[in-house]
Amino acid sequence: MENSMSEQSLCIDCEEEEDEYGCYLSDENGEKESKMQPSSTSNAWPQTYRECIDVYSSLHSPSVDFVQKPSLGSFLPPQDDEEKQILPTLHKPLLPPQEDEEKQRQSSFAQTVLNGINVLCGVGILSTPYAVRQGGWVGLSVLFFYAVLSFYTGILLRRCLDSQPGLQTYPDIGHAAFGSIGRAVISVTLCVELYVSCIEYIILEADNLSSLFPNAHLSLGGLHLDAHHLFALIATLAVLPTTWLRDLSVLSYLSAGGVIASLTVVASLYWVGLVNHVGFESKETTLNLSTLPVAVGLYGYCYSGHAVFPSIYTSMQKRNQFPAVLLTSFGIVTLMYGGVAVMGYKMFGDCAESQFTLNMPKELVASKIAVWTTVVNPLTKYALVMAPVALSLEEMLPSSGKVKSRVYSILIRTALVISSLVFGLLIPFFGLVMAFIGSFLTMLVMLIFPCACYLSILRGKLSYIQGGACVLVMVAGVVSSAFGTYSAISQIAQNLSGNGFKLEFYF
Repeated sequence: MENSMSEQSLCIDCEEEEDEYGCYLSDENGEKESKMQPSSTSNAWPQTYRECIDVYSSLHSPSVDFVQKPSLGSFLPPQDDEEKQILPTLHKPLLPPQEDEEKQRQSSFAQTVLNGINVLCGVGILSTPYAVRQGGWVGLSVLFFYAVLSFYTGILLRRCLDSQPGLQTYPDIGHAAFGSIGRAVISVTLCVELYVSCIEYIILEADNLSSLFPNAHLSLGGLHLDAHHLFALIATLAVLPTTWLRDLSVLSYLSAGGVIASLTVVASLYWVGLVNHVGFESKETTLNLSTLPVAVGLYGYCYSGHAVFPSIYTSMQKRNQFPAVLLTSFGIVTLMYGGVAVMGYKMFGDCAESQFTLNMPKELVASKIAVWTTVVNPLTKYALVMAPVALSLEEMLPSSGKVKSRVYSILIRTALVISSLVFGLLIPFFGLVMAFIGSFLTMLVMLIFPCACYLSILRGKLSYIQGGACVLVMVAGVVSSAFGTYSAISQIAQNLSGNGFKLEFYF
């Protein structure tokens, strides 16, 4: 690993005044990669991705100033402008003028570290004790293995961005590496990952609320909903209007407390264990080979932040500090994940649920704080996570009048929300769905795509060690993805078969 990063590449100690492309951009002869000019992406789908991810990344911030302000001020056209269509960004270049780009670079080192922590530390932390249950104590080493690999591929994304002027987003990197096909494949993968994350939010809400109110139900005529289905429906109705908003800045501000929410939940777990003396007497497992692939997917999901890394990188005042930012962020987050995994599994052992909040005694105040924090946080994030998916679909629609554009937009967003509810009810297995995301989608975004793009963009300029390191990381990603995806799908199918594959609505 150390040999795969040359002194030119890992610029933690680069001079501050060094040109932003100087850490790795040029080869020994000073040649710059010119395979794909930035202008070639100006008409490529999705044109809205950069604006979407700016808004999306703003939620991963303890302060609204930690990442540049969203450049997409409205998701729907203003009411007083008859000429603008549903996607005003279609009439503007994908990349901003150089002076605008410089203005966006405003995040300090500390701010960017907090952004990185907020990106990486999400709902995956709830499942780390369950991951230890699935893989055993030895399987916990997979978490640290992925931390190292994902840090390395984060550096590769930075090198890809710096390889050519004008590259700003993950799809831009795909376009530079493999043309329009590469851009489309990466964009679709990112959108699917975001969409399935919204399904996870619905399952999360239903699981935690039904654990608080297990006897809740609704009987309306001949229709009967138990607690899980009722709260899934309520959560969907709660987030649906937020997806229609033209301006999501308020929600992005509310969602900016992701780090605080994560720390609150972690502190509650430790309080319940150390102060209330819950658990610590459960049976534990050293290694469980049969379900280790599920743990692989869960641990992989913990580092699913690469889609936002380019936005964080381009927001930095001093881009040569990015490797140090990644190292600090990954170090802190890995300690949090590892600490929760150890504490949660020591407390609950082989009884650990897919979300440790479901194991915490409901009568304790700390447990209630953890559960309600877990419930509220995704409600503020749902619309922001779904926005890139919705806008990418809306971009495909033909131009139409203002009224039709609004109607189409609302219909698309409503359909996405309802479909996420349906999938959440059909596959209500939080841990297994997370394992599927981590094994299939996250492995692509975190390990496979960065290495493939890096090899393509900088081919002919890499040493054998650098190229070999990328190939090994890709092999690790493919193997992890294959075993983890197969195991997750198999267990989902097994559980569905056991449940009779029904929604359990009673008429």
